Formats: sequence, C-alpha cells, structure tokens
Amino acid sequence: MLTELTIRDFAIIDYVSLTLKDGLTVLTGETGAGKSIIIDSIQLLTGARGSVEFVKHGAKRAEIEGLFNVDGNHSVYAKGEEYGVEIDEDGMVVLQRSITHQGKSICRVNGKLVTLGVLREFGKSLIDIHSQHETQSLMDPERHIDLLDTYAAEKLQHPKQEYRKQYEKYRSLQKRYQELSDNEQEMAQRLDLLEFQWNELEEAHLSPKEDEELMEERNKLSNFEKIYSGLNDTYEALYGEQKGMDWVSHAMMSLEATSDYDENYQKMSDELSNAYYVVEELTFRLSTEMEALEFDPERLNEIEERLDEINRLKRKYGQSVEEMLEHKSKVEEEIDEINNKDSFLSKLESEINDVSEDLLLEAQHIHDIRSEAAKELVEAVHEELKDLYLEKSVFDVKVEKRKGGKESPMMNGRQVALNSNGVDEVRFMITTNPGEPLKPLHKIASGGEMSRIMLALKQIFSRHQGITSVIFDEVDTGVSGRVAQAIAEKIFKISVNSQVLCISHLPQVAAMADTHVQIQKNITDNTTKTNAKELDHHEKVEEVARMISGAELTETTLQNGRELLNLAESFKAKV
Repeated sequence: MLTELTIRDFAIIDYVSLTLKDGLTVLTGETGAGKSIIIDSIQLLTGARGSVEFVKHGAKRAEIEGLFNVDGNHSVYAKGEEYGVEIDEDGMVVLQRSITHQGKSICRVNGKLVTLGVLREFGKSLIDIHSQHETQSLMDPERHIDLLDTYAAEKLQHPKQEYRKQYEKYRSLQKRYQELSDNEQEMAQRLDLLEFQWNELEEAHLSPKEDEELMEERNKLSNFEKIYSGLNDTYEALYGEQKGMDWVSHAMMSLEATSDYDENYQKMSDELSNAYYVVEELTFRLSTEMEALEFDPERLNEIEERLDEINRLKRKYGQSVEEMLEHKSKVEEEIDEINNKDSFLSKLESEINDVSEDLLLEAQHIHDIRSEAAKELVEAVHEELKDLYLEKSVFDVKVEKRKGGKESPMMNGRQVALNSNGVDEVRFMITTNPGEPLKPLHKIASGGEMSRIMLALKQIFSRHQGITSVIFDEVDTGVSGRVAQAIAEKIFKISVNSQVLCISHLPQVAAMADTHVQIQKNITDNTTKTNAKELDHHEKVEEVARMISGAELTETTLQNGRELLNLAESFKAKV
C-alpha cells in the first residue's frame, strides 16, 4: 500500500505531504481545488509522461515521492531482481520522480536511478489508476487475456509453465529451420565464414587451460631472480652459515633430555622432533628445486608469442581457451549441418512436428481452462452488475483461437497462430440495452455505465491481481440516487482487499470513507496554494452535508450528513 506521498512545487502545489492508511481514503473539495493534480502527481510517480508545465511557476523542479509497503510475496520483488533494485525484507519501496524547469526527468526506485520505462514497470505492479478517461488494463483489449489468466491463476500456473517450455523449444527449432532454409548465396557466405573460423582455431592447436598454464610459466621465468634468491636465502638460513637446522637439532636434544620427568615434556619433545624432520625434508626439496631452476630467455619469448596469439583469438572467439574450443565445436556442428542441409532440414522438420503436437496439446489444455474460467467470470460479473443496477446488461468473455497463416500448425482442422500465451484471443464483450448485440467493452458509450462496469470488474479482479493500491479519479461522475449509493458500496468493498484512494463529488462515497481528506485551494499574496487536511468526525459531517446541499450548512443538512454517515457505518459493519 501507498503509505506516504510527498509533493513539492508541482502545478499549484507548494508542498503537500499525505500519510495514507489502509482501507478507503476519499479526497473531496471544490472544483479546481487541486484534487486531480494529486492524482496527476501519482501518475507521474508511476511512469506517466511528464511536462515542464507541471513545474510550479518560479520553481527549479517539481518533486514527487511515494513510500509503499508490500508483503514478501508481492510481484515487485521480482521486478527488483529483474532491474537490480534492492528491496529489503521490510518490504519498503520508494518511488521518486522529479521534473526540472528545463523538462529533464529524473527517476529513482529505492534510491537507484532508473529509466522512465523501468519506473513505469514498478508503478504498474503497485498502483492501478482509473478515471473517466483512462481505465487502463480493464479497458485495454490487449490486456484481457492477462486479466482472465489472473482470474484463473491457480489452475493455469502449471499448464502455462509447461506450455512456455515447449514454446521456447518450438521457436528455437523454427528459427534454426529458417536459417538453414535461407537462399544458397547466404548459406555459401555463412559456410565460408564458418570454415575460416574453424581453420583458424584448428591451426592454433589449442589445448584446455593452456593460457593459464602459460601465464603461470611466464610468471616464473619473468621473476626468476626473485624466486631463486628467495629459495636460496631460505636454504642458507636452515643449512648455511646461519645453521638454523643445527640450532633446532640442539633444541630437540635438550628437550629430549627432560622428557623422562614429565609427560608434558615428552609431548613437546615429540612435537619438536616431528617439526625438525618436516623442516629437514623441506630443505632437501629446496635444494632439488634450486638445481632444477633454469632461466631460458628463448622459452620466455616463445611463451609471450604464444600468449599474444591466444589473446588475439580471444578477442574473436571467447574469453578463455575453453570458450574458444566450445565455439570451435559449435562451428563444426554448423558446418556439418550446412554441408548436409537436406538431411538436417528433414530432421528439423520432424522435430518441429513432434514438438508442435505436444505444444498444441498444451495450448488446447490452456484453452479449455480459460473457457471454463470465462464462464465463471461471466457469472461473477453479472452478480456484481446486479448490485449496480445493471441487471439487464449482458456481459460475455470471448475465448477464441487466433487464425494462423499458411505455415501455422493445425488444430482441430484449422490453422492457428501461436504465441507465448497460447493460441487464444480473449475479448470482454457487453451490451447494456436488451436486444442490442454484444460489443467490445472499450466501445461502451455511456460514462456512467462504463464506471459501473469497471467497478464490477475491479471488485472481482482486486482479489486476484495483487495490486497494493487502487485509485479512482471521479469514476462516479454522471450518476446519482440509488446508483450513487451502489457505487459507493462497491468502492468500499474493493477497499476490503486493496487500499483505495478515491476522488469523488458524491456524498455517498465520502460517507463510506475510512479516511476523509479535504483538498483546499487558498490564495495568499497573489499566490495560489493547495493544501490537504484529514478531517475529524465533526468536520467530516460538515463536508458530507456540504456535498449534499451545497455551500450553506443548516441543522437540517447537517442532520442529513449524520444520517448518511450512520447508514454507511451500518453497511460497512456488515461487509
């Protein structure tokens, strides 16, 4: 959920800091007070395109910052891993956006600079914004398949994983088949390049770990004097004039003479004896190593030349000899495929057919699950629409297989188009007037009807999407009476599963608020400022009464406000 929102020098806002709570928060105020500006700021915070016009006159930059708290299973953690943004166990996510007076936009997630596109990805996983003119995913036909899959997520999770494994394999085989089927001239040019690479690597006579071994040998030859001096000094200290071993031998015999008097001395004597023989063995090895040391400048030159050759090949074929040998092996396989193209094409075609059969079975399974889920979703939406006085509306979810081209695989006697989501095309359809045909959801004309349909869908999807915050910007415009009450009740029900921030002119919605914030516009010294104030119960009664009757408050209007608040509390207690 969005817990803190800070806005500085944005439009007519000097500074506003909102502490937001769980449940339903309603923002009210006179037209032009700046309610929608707050929503605009949240949209910018979640990746909407900005403009220099958002920067308050005379300010250097507009700044917006939002603090979100999420649980450990939230999808934003996957976004963090994908984009290298650290999100700690406390589940705190801070989105920051600033726009300079020169139009430059700066975006951060948990302090890390990110692109606008990355900020938008985080924003989509945290906030869902709905307005009369922008209903986002629910009204986007391209997103309907994702929404249906979210609704049926539990049943679809494993089948979709299996399908995508097969789909990636299918696409890989298709790509290879296409490459081998290209025209002869391209294949001949490719073959020349591959044969050149193979010959160059073959003539290099590379062996595994050769570069590491050569570098180790070069290091020894380049530091011959230091190595010999170190070994010789060690040997001399032990067996030379410094007589290190003689002194250790003397110490060993002295300690041995006392070993009969105490068990402790016996142990120390044994330990010293063991150490003496270990060091003695080491001196013999030092002597042998020094005798074997030989500085060979010609060998050093050979190594340098060989390493130069290997490094030249590394720039073309890999970061190590192992990678270059692996590349050579792949080149050899591809040369064989091109030289025996017909047989390989036949083999690939057979593999593609086998994989496509499995893929189509998985796609059919997913189609069946979606079709069944669509029926359940239709029933659920109709129940919600009844609550919103749209009981005569007919909603439907069309799950149809996309028609494919000539090269597409066959399913149930027809060619179908496959993608990473399967074979289906999903569309939400509706008619709000009896006798009229079903039309795509996004083509519904009436704003009031669209608001109610969107709320019905949102009530269902809010339980499945995992979005932490939902924002409604005057989605109740154009409704009144019992419909207004129904919308208020539906918005509150959505807030049971998700934090909801709602801008409204309806007293019924305001009465449902768990937190009521009044947005005020003040003019001081020819400067316009917007302020936000959380209302206490008495102030809330006055604001709801004002929304019912207008600017003038009387005892009657105040009583109406109290009654509406009491009715709202009674409803909330039952939910």
